[in-house]
Amino acid sequence: MTSSETNGRTVSTTHTAFVAAPPRVVYSLIADAPRWPYIFAPVVHVERLRDGAADERLRLWVVSNGAVRNWVSRRVLDPQALRIRFRQESPLPPVEAMSGEWVLVPLPGNATSVVLLHEFRTIGDDPANTALIKQAVDRNSTAELAAVKSIAELGDALSVLVHSFADSVIIDAPLGTVYEFLYRIQDWPVRMPHVPRVVLDEAVPNVQTVEMDAAAAGGTLHTDRMVRICFPYHSIVYKQTQLPKIMSAHLGAWHLYPTAAGVRATSHNTVMIRPDRAGELLGPNGNVELARDLVRQGLRKNCLDTLMHAKKVTEASTSLRS
Repeated sequence: MTSSETNGRTVSTTHTAFVAAPPRVVYSLIADAPRWPYIFAPVVHVERLRDGAADERLRLWVVSNGAVRNWVSRRVLDPQALRIRFRQESPLPPVEAMSGEWVLVPLPGNATSVVLLHEFRTIGDDPANTALIKQAVDRNSTAELAAVKSIAELGDALSVLVHSFADSVIIDAPLGTVYEFLYRIQDWPVRMPHVPRVVLDEAVPNVQTVEMDAAAAGGTLHTDRMVRICFPYHSIVYKQTQLPKIMSAHLGAWHLYPTAAGVRATSHNTVMIRPDRAGELLGPNGNVELARDLVRQGLRKNCLDTLMHAKKVTEASTSLRS
């Protein structure tokens, strides 16, 4: 259900969805912002700037109309009342102000009515901008409610479908040199044989949109598209935006930690398996566990190949300079 009204300069919208899951389950999904990148398709990364019991600040990176935008939001969480209030601190033009609230209403049968409210104003009250923003709010709210419904109704199966793993390599090279190897993804085709092609767009510094061909097991090539958010000189987080049919989400990160032995470079991966595709793609014996194992093996091989090439190249360049 969708409705909207205008009061003076402020436009208010209401979007509602029925979710066949308990209110506490739904609330936990919405409250746990770091999980949003695998729940909401446009969300690339969420960073908690302040983590309070009832009041928090978040920086979000989101793909919108083909571009990556980021902003800071404040949230007030009320788990007893099943409400979460939010407000953008410095909205991006043409938005002058944007706020809203998630309201969860318990229903009989352990179900939930999820109400998503927004209030916004546009700079200069331009009717065209107001219409565009309202369209975006309607589109995004409908998609967010559908995602919450889909994930919440998985119930206990969610913990089986979502799988995280990490691998580390110690690299005897300066932190900045290792970071630059991972950051300069456009150089990978001349540095790593399993990556023959990279197309990079970095219109905004440290926000990279990447299309990359990579060799899978057996030598077959696959094309990956991803958004990478770079934090010099300690981490690069990314989200795959073109996915194999077996996955509904793939998040990754490169984290660098200085140690006495050198830089510990760690690849982190979180994947979410599509249970409806396991049997279809893997045959009569295909199941979520098999799909998860195959995905993990493939990603682990590619990530370790990348880290071992980073080690080889950066250690060699360090040796030449010493």
